[in-house]
Amino acid sequence: MCLAVPGKIISIDDNNPELKMAKVNFAGVSKDICVQWIDDPKVGEYVLAHVGFALSKIDEDDAEETIRLLKEMGDI
Repeated sequence: MCLAVPGKIISIDDNNPELKMAKVNFAGVSKDICVQWIDDPKVGEYVLAHVGFALSKIDEDDAEETIRLLKEMGDI
């Protein structure tokens, strides 16, 4: 089973148009992930990410609820 984790885009690096990357905050931990394949990513938006790739955007309320639940379970 795979788990996609919600994170908030902090910054976007589009210096390489073939591989757009973003710094994403996952409950206090920042990671660089690929956002090349999601539509028009913006700073402040939430994405679901798995193994370094953003899979889709997610609503802020849903993202925060998922993060809260993961913290409750002790997974983050």
